[in-house]
Amino acid sequence: MNISVIGTGYVGLVTGTCFAETGNHVICMDIDSKKIGQLKKGKSSIYEPGLDEMLDKNVATGRLTATTSLKEAVEKSETVFLCLPTPPGADGSADLKYVMQVAEDIAKISDGFKLIITKSTVPVGTADKIREIFRKHNRDEFVVASNPEFLKEGNAIQDFMFPDRVVIGVEDGKAEEILRELYEPFIRTGAPILIMDTRSAEMVKYTANAFLATRISFMNEIARLCEKLGADVDRVRSAIGYDNRIGPKFLFPGIGWGGSCFPKDVKALIKIGEEVSVETPVVSAVNAINEEQKGVLPEKIMKHFGPKLDGKKFAVWGLSFKPKTDDMREAPSIVVIENLLRSGAEISAFDPVAVENAEKIFGKKISYAKDQYSALKNADALILVTEWQEFREPDYAQMKILMKGHVIFDGRNIYNPDKVRSLGFEYYGIGRR
Repeated sequence: MNISVIGTGYVGLVTGTCFAETGNHVICMDIDSKKIGQLKKGKSSIYEPGLDEMLDKNVATGRLTATTSLKEAVEKSETVFLCLPTPPGADGSADLKYVMQVAEDIAKISDGFKLIITKSTVPVGTADKIREIFRKHNRDEFVVASNPEFLKEGNAIQDFMFPDRVVIGVEDGKAEEILRELYEPFIRTGAPILIMDTRSAEMVKYTANAFLATRISFMNEIARLCEKLGADVDRVRSAIGYDNRIGPKFLFPGIGWGGSCFPKDVKALIKIGEEVSVETPVVSAVNAINEEQKGVLPEKIMKHFGPKLDGKKFAVWGLSFKPKTDDMREAPSIVVIENLLRSGAEISAFDPVAVENAEKIFGKKISYAKDQYSALKNADALILVTEWQEFREPDYAQMKILMKGHVIFDGRNIYNPDKVRSLGFEYYGIGRR
């Protein structure tokens, strides 16, 4: 099948590469000439485990090509995926200007039948708006469908190649037939293809992300209670996770969620409710709890050291919003570090892959260590922000030698408090006894 993917950000690049992997001919289009130049060499512009190898292979075989010409991409394909950014506006609503402009441009240059598929997370009714645009500017046959993505950063290739489910929103049998054929190679293990109308499909992604965010925010609220009551949230989490009505996933308390999806989609869902006069008190509380949770570690630090941190040095392990990605969007580390800087602290930070993106945010306001132990030199405390695997079993003896003060603030509860304390460290977790 001949496919074009418009937009080579996180979703577009993974989508195009995985479709090429199953034998399709894919054209990735973007107006960013630097990204396209990299793609033509088989190199990605994002960090995602396994992506570079798969991309390089498919570029080498000619199944995946790249261009800055929308006209070229559209003319050479029958199926067009829109993988464009939908950034949050000042009021939290999803900004559709890129999606709508590209849809209009495609409608004006399209020749012959086209299946236009929104892969970006877009508000309910977006497919209808794209249909209106095509009816206004194009007399050829066209179909518009919705195909929301469910990719976890750090595990995106696995998620795409072996999905839990594929959601397809269509109003036309021909669109369903094409998309079923396209996704057939990915569902051989029995994952379902769920066919529904486009408005329901558009609602699925918002609902899924809001629900997962709700689980995390709920446990963060319970963690606060546990601290006050002398209970251990890790034991509480583990016990309720064995209830098969609840399950163990997304029950880990911490210092808040971030990234490109949860914050944007939760805020957009609240705004969608406002636009149709439906209150969303649960989702609104989920967002509010998360914003408060990002300030938990600074509060603990200032309670221990006092409100003025002049002359204090803190080592920060982890900058990205989660492990296995370099994404700093809405990362809790930003709130933690900015709070400490305002109080006069010195920061030495390390992250396996996110330092380049962190430098764009903090510049020279903090220092960047070459490895996790270099960050600890003369530090008054360690602040664990992102739970990268390499941080889970550190060399505590070396840490004691390097650090000036022996205090650990564990923002992800990855350490055993009893073990850490027995080794001579003061320990602060989230909701721990």
